[in-house]
Amino acid sequence: MVFSDRVHDHVARPRNCGEMLDANRIGTAGTPGDGPHVRIWLQVTDGRIQKASYHTNGCPSSIACASALCELGTGRELEKMKLLDAKDLVTYLGGLPEGKGYYAELAIQAIQNALEDN
Repeated sequence: MVFSDRVHDHVARPRNCGEMLDANRIGTAGTPGDGPHVRIWLQVTDGRIQKASYHTNGCPSSIACASALCELGTGRELEKMKLLDAKDLVTYLGGLPEGKGYYAELAIQAIQNALEDN
């Protein structure tokens, strides 16, 4: 598999990995412990993501997608994050190997689920 420099960077130095104990929004896509999954924790204040973190099953593509998404989300307004889709995330990462776009979809679904959480 060939990964872009940005994907390599997020896999080698993942950002915001791990459970956030003070999160006030949580979203999951997939089933933890049963195949590919992403769980995202958000700390949201006044309609803006203050902090974001994630957990995933460890596949390099999944790590890169979740790490990049948390990095992109931090400081952003919820309404702007709701507009982000999997293609946007793949573009930001400089592409993913064929067949790995599913991991971008999982990450986006997890954050969308967190954004819908009240």
